[in-house]
Amino acid sequence: MSTAALNALYARVAPAPAPVVRLTERDRRRDGQDLPTVPVAGVELDVNDVAAALFETAADELAVPVPTTDTLYAALRSAVAELGPDGIAEIRETFEGLPADEFEEVAYCRQFAYRLALSFWYAGARSRSLTAGEAAVALYLSPAHRHQADALTTRAPLLVSRSIRQGAAQVPLETLVRLGRALTDEFTAPVTREVTQVSPGTRDAVHERVTAVTPGRDWLCRQALPDRGRRRFCFDLMRADTRQPSPLLVRLDGGGHVLGATPPPGPNGTWTRPLRAQW
Repeated sequence: MSTAALNALYARVAPAPAPVVRLTERDRRRDGQDLPTVPVAGVELDVNDVAAALFETAADELAVPVPTTDTLYAALRSAVAELGPDGIAEIRETFEGLPADEFEEVAYCRQFAYRLALSFWYAGARSRSLTAGEAAVALYLSPAHRHQADALTTRAPLLVSRSIRQGAAQVPLETLVRLGRALTDEFTAPVTREVTQVSPGTRDAVHERVTAVTPGRDWLCRQALPDRGRRRFCFDLMRADTRQPSPLLVRLDGGGHVLGATPPPGPNGTWTRPLRAQW
């Protein structure tokens, strides 16, 4: 589909333009910080403080199911009220010495702290990682399809990261979210098999009916991303290789979305790319 045709298509679903903002002026990181602190109850906690506080007070409750970011923040507020800044400082050193590969709750809490730090990256906004579907849509829409597939699958982070940002700029971000959701539904929808047993001795021993969600039901997804093989390739790559950096999706408090900075990797050395949006 030509660029003009795509622009006309997106115009049918695009929201009102987001206000022009200078995200660099809203960046909450201080000099020398890779990640911003998390403001809670009048104090600023770094990711190690946050992880320690969550581990001490709420690790068991937060492990399953995966909590929303709002749920994490509510748990952190409760932890600060219970422990206080001095209590968090006391447990921090002990927590930092706990190996994540031996205690899964430690790994969970460090990842939760990382997600909260991403959420508070900008003042007057909330941020989150792109989902696997959103990153896949951006990759599909980018110039990366001109490269050979093996160039994208040999862990070329600069190529893929640049392609994700370029592709995301081709479409209104609210539309990117919609397309990402459709792509995720397409490739993660369960297949239901209905098997009917018949009496022994008959010619047909088993009748089987397979029911699955028809891929690409979203009309916009079918038209904007028509090549199913390419959709599948981009989605699988974004799920399988989380060492490829991707930018933040920023939701402004006044309305609208913008593309943010590319954060450092999480505590396990990878970039978070969940199946569902983690606001």
